[in-house]
Amino acid sequence: MLNLPQCHYRISIKGLLLDETRTKFLITQEDNGKWCLPGGGLEHDEEPRGALRREVKEEMGIEVTWIAEAPCFFLACENKSGEYEWVANVFYEIKVEHLNFTPSDECVAVHFATAEEVLSLPARPAVYKFAKLFKNSKN
Repeated sequence: MLNLPQCHYRISIKGLLLDETRTKFLITQEDNGKWCLPGGGLEHDEEPRGALRREVKEEMGIEVTWIAEAPCFFLACENKSGEYEWVANVFYEIKVEHLNFTPSDECVAVHFATAEEVLSLPARPAVYKFAKLFKNSKN
């Protein structure tokens, strides 16, 4: 039997909000200056789409008006901070009622960015990995 190190993943449900051209996606800036995607951790006994609604409301003060039935992207990557070593991100396309967000420590600014632009910004590792996936999905 192999003696492998134990690895726990934090499951994070992310919202993919696209612009009208579907070439840019919404990123949010945390108060530490890093960019991320809206959404967050899945709690025990919580449905993914319910978690996404809750997280966007908590972080941005915005109601999600539509969530796709099925996820559109999935990625796993190393988490450089926090209690979990790895994070698994499940992305659902979403729509929101407006972008008049309420600032919080998890959202001080919002911006629609191309994948190329995201790669040049200070962001969490999962955002860089997602930008590469998104860019390749458009080719």
